[in-house]
Amino acid sequence: MATLTGPQAATLSNDEILRYSRHLIMPEVGMAGQQKLKAARVLCIGAGGLGSPLALYLAAAGVGTLGLVDFDVVEVTNLQRQIIHTTDDVGRSKLDSAAEKLTAMNPFIDVRKFETRLTSANALGILREFDVVADGTDNFPTRYLVNDACVLTGKPNVCASIFRFEGQASVFATEHGPCYRCLYPEPPPPGLVPSCAEGGVLGILPGLLGVIQATEVIKLILGSGEPLIGRLLLVDALAMRFRELRLRKNPQCPVCGANPTIRELIDYNQFCGIRGESQEAPLTSAVPEIRPEELKAKLDAGDDIFILDVREPHEYQICNIGGHLIPLGELPARMNELDSSREIVVHCRSGVRSAKAVTLLRQAGFGKVTNLAGGILGWSDKVDPTVPKY
Repeated sequence: MATLTGPQAATLSNDEILRYSRHLIMPEVGMAGQQKLKAARVLCIGAGGLGSPLALYLAAAGVGTLGLVDFDVVEVTNLQRQIIHTTDDVGRSKLDSAAEKLTAMNPFIDVRKFETRLTSANALGILREFDVVADGTDNFPTRYLVNDACVLTGKPNVCASIFRFEGQASVFATEHGPCYRCLYPEPPPPGLVPSCAEGGVLGILPGLLGVIQATEVIKLILGSGEPLIGRLLLVDALAMRFRELRLRKNPQCPVCGANPTIRELIDYNQFCGIRGESQEAPLTSAVPEIRPEELKAKLDAGDDIFILDVREPHEYQICNIGGHLIPLGELPARMNELDSSREIVVHCRSGVRSAKAVTLLRQAGFGKVTNLAGGILGWSDKVDPTVPKY
């Protein structure tokens, strides 16, 4: 059992006693536990798929101060899983949308909004104001940033991640437990792990993992139960199977080990091999591109151009622009279907996978091959809006 020493007792009003009565009659929570929840300050990083159920349940449980960090706006594609937002919120700040729902649910909580990208310059200052951090981000630079900031400030990091039908959760950066770097000392190469936008995610999955995060946060605040410290919970929603891996603190860990070498926050984009703000930049900037409007003009002029679609067959069924379909994973074995003397334009959904395909083809001797900038999404935006976006 882990006990959180930050929150002190807070007085409950009669209205709050009635609201939280189902907690109060449980001896594991009781009046003292609910007072701890009211006094607690929890920082939720991200108001998206994981952050939505996480923040909603923490607000409902009576966590007194909820900090939200996000800088994005609500998009239609978010609504399949980000249940804190509605259709009317499309185009709004995620922070404003989330804060509105949380205070409407529970007017007794204080929602603090940080409409900013979490960076090495601001992370320590923001985290120091809270007792527990819940990381619901979807990229490796921010995960390593949050981990290191939690270790340096002594804040427990309740972390979860999701992809397609699978998720994982743990509690990192406690005094005696491992941190995220103990589990993953090095990030994967850029582009190796697809984003949810590229690989998809079952809409229910972040709800499942976000609720697990909220449960772990509440257990830490109450000092009850057995938190996921030194344990990695693996969730396979397709099989509805839960597995657990034991984790150990790495004594040579550069941030939480006996002789740490990381004593301040670093450049996490550089650490993860990412240039600039976009994770897609290193994947697409190194290959020759053609803009959708340029390709349309060439096709209208009758130029002999071979369109190669490297998406998956189920994506081709959603929409296509008539290209020859060879999924990226099959391309090395099917290059014989292509004519190296012809001009080839490769596309995928957004331009990331097709950039990899262009690199493969050029290494194999295809000299006249370019990447369609923005992929089929760019084609829909710039050329033909009747092509569905997904």
